[in-house]
Amino acid sequence: MLESDAKFTIFPRQIKDQESRFPTCFLSFRHTMLKVPEHQVAGHQALGGHLGPLIDDSGRFYKPLQGDERGSKEMSFYTSFSSNTRVPEHIRRFFPVFHGTQLVEASDGSGRKPHLVLEDVTSGQFKPCVMDIKIGSRTWYSESSEDYIQRCLKKDMETSSLSLGFRISGLQVYGNKESEVWKPERKVVQKLDADEVRLVLKRFVSSDPSPDLESNPDCCYASSVYGGSTGILAQLLELKAWFEDQTTYHFNSCSVLMLYEKKPLLPKKGGSSAAEVKLIDFAHVTEGKGVIDHNFLGGLCSFIKFISEILTNPDEQSPRACSQYSDKNGGATENGAAESK
Repeated sequence: MLESDAKFTIFPRQIKDQESRFPTCFLSFRHTMLKVPEHQVAGHQALGGHLGPLIDDSGRFYKPLQGDERGSKEMSFYTSFSSNTRVPEHIRRFFPVFHGTQLVEASDGSGRKPHLVLEDVTSGQFKPCVMDIKIGSRTWYSESSEDYIQRCLKKDMETSSLSLGFRISGLQVYGNKESEVWKPERKVVQKLDADEVRLVLKRFVSSDPSPDLESNPDCCYASSVYGGSTGILAQLLELKAWFEDQTTYHFNSCSVLMLYEKKPLLPKKGGSSAAEVKLIDFAHVTEGKGVIDHNFLGGLCSFIKFISEILTNPDEQSPRACSQYSDKNGGATENGAAESK
């Protein structure tokens, strides 16, 4: 674990070269214990002496501000977004809460560095199933350097971004058994084809998170996680409606994060799984300039189609398998609700 600094210390604008790149005040706290996020599935990780995000026990996520324009871009977005009165309140819930910027001890041991302080979206969850989906058929934008564009083009072509309009960046799925978890290698899931992506999306809501892609997932939790008035699909459709109108931002190389708490037993029919959708990673957001973000919208629509197909094709789901599993692990009522013994 790492400690941040003293009680409240305010560092005014442009004290040091590093801090002057970020036009804000930096708060630093003493004796706040920071640790590596356990449920991070994509992005830079604070392991092996590398620079990455940290969390505390109060539900906050500390993301290092990158030293180039990406850091200033991301902070500018959060600052702009949090004060933008044109963003509807019902849309704000899809974005992590922004708590400002703070100097904390970096995970790579390089001393105090500026970090974005955000909501830890998995805080308080015991077995969060999480999937990071990078949206858009292209992850570059015209203002980028030629080198960055070429690197993005290469990765977009090597993954499902170009063909599907999105790619899975990483995921973890807990099973119903105590120590059962599937967290496949990120490079593998990024290069899945359409049929494999569909299979992974089914496995994400199944009782068995087996890495065997040949086995048929039971989709036990599909209706309670993807479906319903507050499920993943409903939330994605709400976001889609906003993206069909909003022209303020272009969300280049941003991700949709899907998460829900995996229960050891099946939820009651019609019950809530507390499934959530969050948008994350805003280091490449640019001004919309009055133009709809067709790249993000197109990728979002493609992803919605995959989720919708899982829900609308009853032949692909196996409620009986869920019932049989529940019978072995606590019993099941006639409506499919598991009861603990």
